[in-house]
Amino acid sequence: MTAKMPDPVILEGRTVRLVPLALDHVPDLFEAGGNDDEVWRWLPVATPRSEEELRRVAASLIENPRNVPFAVVQRETGRAVGWTSYWDVPDFDDSLEIGWTWYGRAYWRTAVNTECKLLLLTHAFDKLGHNRVLLKTDCLNTRSQNAIRRIGGVYEGTLRRHRRRPDGTWRDTVYFGILDDEWPSCRLRLEQLLNR
Repeated sequence: MTAKMPDPVILEGRTVRLVPLALDHVPDLFEAGGNDDEVWRWLPVATPRSEEELRRVAASLIENPRNVPFAVVQRETGRAVGWTSYWDVPDFDDSLEIGWTWYGRAYWRTAVNTECKLLLLTHAFDKLGHNRVLLKTDCLNTRSQNAIRRIGGVYEGTLRRHRRRPDGTWRDTVYFGILDDEWPSCRLRLEQLLNR
């Protein structure tokens, strides 16, 4: 069976809803984490210093045909607190990437990331029929690497001098993957983390 390409859909969780990213989310997003160097430290663009700069970054994600971006909306408040994406989606090998993820600092070390990954992985494996999901991060971003390992991502390797950071230095990129036959145990781990 060939996996389906992801479409913009709404994914419902207990803590968050993932909804197709729209420019209307920008004011909430800027309040949650715009102009925060620590939030944007490992992302491939410079920290947006205004809503207009963040709007341009969001527009580039929305317009990219190989990307399906979602606003992460906190159910309790109805406000967007970050975004995440199916990123660099190929149409030939039944795999996709979860990436370009950030959350406002107030949502770090909460259920938000765990539930987002559960929603995205469930949709990718169970609804779309993908064989593999890739997650990658800067070699210096140990917080992200630990979070990926915690949810069941398996280290696959490091691409050296993979891309330039916004400051011009070279980034080595650490790759993790989850295969469809690893997904049941990974899902159980995510559900257990959420139920703590």
